[in-house]
Amino acid sequence: MTYKKLPFILVLGFGAVLLSIGCNSSNGKENTVAIDTIPKKPAADITMPGNFSLQTKLTFDSSNIPVFFGKYPELKPYEKDVLKFYQNKKFAYAWFDANGLIEQAGNLFNKIENIADEGLPVQLLYNKEFHAMLDNDSTESYTEKENPALELMLTAQYFFYAKKIWSGMGDKAMRETNWNLPRKKLAYDAFLDSLLNVPSSAFMKNEPVFRQYGLLKAFLKKYRSIEESGKWKPIKADKKSYRFGDSSKVIIEIREHLLLLGDLGKNNQSTLFDNELETAVKNFQQRYGIKDDGIVGNSMLAELNYPLSKRVEQIIVNMERCRWLPVSLQTDYIVVNIPEFKFHAYEHDSLVWSMNVVVGTALNKTAIFNGMMNTVVFSPYWNVPSSIKNKEILPAIRRNGNYLERNHMEWNGSNIRQKPGPWNALGKVKFLFPNSHSIYLHDTPSKSLFSQDKRAFSHGCIRVEEPRRLAIYVLRHQPEWTEARIDSAMNAEKELYVKVTKPIPVFIAYFTSWVDRAGRINFRNDIYKRDGRLAEMIIENSKLK
Repeated sequence: MTYKKLPFILVLGFGAVLLSIGCNSSNGKENTVAIDTIPKKPAADITMPGNFSLQTKLTFDSSNIPVFFGKYPELKPYEKDVLKFYQNKKFAYAWFDANGLIEQAGNLFNKIENIADEGLPVQLLYNKEFHAMLDNDSTESYTEKENPALELMLTAQYFFYAKKIWSGMGDKAMRETNWNLPRKKLAYDAFLDSLLNVPSSAFMKNEPVFRQYGLLKAFLKKYRSIEESGKWKPIKADKKSYRFGDSSKVIIEIREHLLLLGDLGKNNQSTLFDNELETAVKNFQQRYGIKDDGIVGNSMLAELNYPLSKRVEQIIVNMERCRWLPVSLQTDYIVVNIPEFKFHAYEHDSLVWSMNVVVGTALNKTAIFNGMMNTVVFSPYWNVPSSIKNKEILPAIRRNGNYLERNHMEWNGSNIRQKPGPWNALGKVKFLFPNSHSIYLHDTPSKSLFSQDKRAFSHGCIRVEEPRRLAIYVLRHQPEWTEARIDSAMNAEKELYVKVTKPIPVFIAYFTSWVDRAGRINFRNDIYKRDGRLAEMIIENSKLK
């Protein structure tokens, strides 16, 4: 055949949705609204990527469609999409023009044939038949004339690939893994006009998935390659830790692991723990959220001995989560990644700063959702949640009649609240984004927790390490709120609510693997045990057409 194998590139446009957070405490004013979403925007022009023939003269009879799906029943779930596609196109060929089969047909085939690279245990449907249709040695040549069977095979396979790879699993998977964020939607019936008017010179270079997807995909290939090489062997330690200046045969094994993972440039086979190895150890520790002290202790040895098959699974699970997100969000927004214990502020989809956070324990999980940060509360009262009042405060009062006074608390009707001040559980400021989970971000007097590697200590709300910086950031568009005024409000004795004139989208997310700005893959513990169930669902879903 004469078609060229050019990059298969796609274009997609859609509205905004992304990541989010949660807390289990009730707090008066901030609970008057229960909306876990960003205000809806007008529907965007949603397109399916690709480069189809712009010709309209070459057409085929519509009766070919039911005949095709009768012959290839495993593709039948996509029959309605295919029919709608060609009805809008008045049954004109998309993959043929006056010169025969267009170049993108081969590119599509190559993409689908390598679908295993996308982290899903699915295979190309009708591989043999598809091969035969495109084979140079086929008894019929389709490069010189149009052919409805090949035309329909290409389009049906296109929808198969798009729905499996770009859309991801359905809402059931999101519900069962407690992912309460609005998801990306692909309108398959709205993409034709833009497809047929996109010149090849304007093709985009990325597929319609969140940018982390492609980055994780590259590391999926790398980790699979390491696993298949058989070079990954368990490290059998002969002491509790290894540090600069130590000497041991085990250090050679540590070097080999760090070499395979890319933290170490070369393995000099030395038994001495030298400067080069210490630098590699610190790089590894940073990628795993371990204190980067350059010491190979128990926690790092455990990570080095973690099965690569489980790392591969971890990457695959987070690639699926990426399928649910929008390609980009061209605005200012905040993301809290629960397993990372980190807050990230973005401006125009670019990271501007990050800080440590404390999230909910395994028993008091921080929810995954989103909202609009619209209020800053300086010197806040802490309205004690009913659950904490009943389980903790009331029993303490029965044991000690002075408990409330000693803890700067008071009755507020039938509820209990803690007065503003340095003792307050919410610290000097809290940040509200109305939601049904009663979750918000806040300061805390317990600063020591931010220095720990694992920071799941709260009842569900999110404690921030730099509350003053966050207050300045959130109110940066309100010039009357100078740094001096913010400092004064944070140290006042009276609670003060301040409306944010430019509310900020807040997303609470759950990613246990991602690629950072330095191009390094990061892994974190699955603190809420959600990866395993999603991995099972991916396998179950792969069996469905």
